[in-house]
Amino acid sequence: MSSPSKRRDMDVMKLMMSDYIVEPINDGINEFNVEFHGPKESQMTKSLVGEDSLGLYEGGVWKVHVELPDAYPYKSPSIGFLNKIFHPNVDELSGSVCLDVINQSWSPMFDLLNVFEVFLPQLLRYPNPSDPLNGDAASLMLKDQQQYEQKVKEYCELYAKRENITNVPTEESSDDEDTSDGQSTTSDDDVAGHADP
Repeated sequence: MSSPSKRRDMDVMKLMMSDYIVEPINDGINEFNVEFHGPKESQMTKSLVGEDSLGLYEGGVWKVHVELPDAYPYKSPSIGFLNKIFHPNVDELSGSVCLDVINQSWSPMFDLLNVFEVFLPQLLRYPNPSDPLNGDAASLMLKDQQQYEQKVKEYCELYAKRENITNVPTEESSDDEDTSDGQSTTSDDDVAGHADP
């Protein structure tokens, strides 16, 4: 059995060698951002669920912050969207993700590619309004699906374009330091926070 640090190195390298753009923070591999594209919908999914409700996040581009705990892969990574996304299971302000497979059912059998190729795409395709982090999104989804879909597409247009993620600030300092000078090049409306550790 390999050590957690070797496994962490291997998983990060697999992610970097895939089609994802990975930006290490502070030249380490415990914290980094990943460029994540909204999932494309397959014909099989369209026929099972229906044409209208799919593809809401397709074409969107998000910067996702990842923090790996020292005990990774035995402990799950912390995942959070840095630019805004309208989704019942993503906190609009912090970007934190409510996903059982990451937060509660994590297993060392999973790796970072699972997070970006399976877990996050499934989260976007199949939101769970009964377990929300964004109550407004969940309520709108349950009350008026058409208006919900319109708002998702509006957020994608406003916040989830490649040019939006290049302006998203990254975390260059540790949580113990406050290096903020109180000025920002992006407004609070443009950028969600980071995932809770």
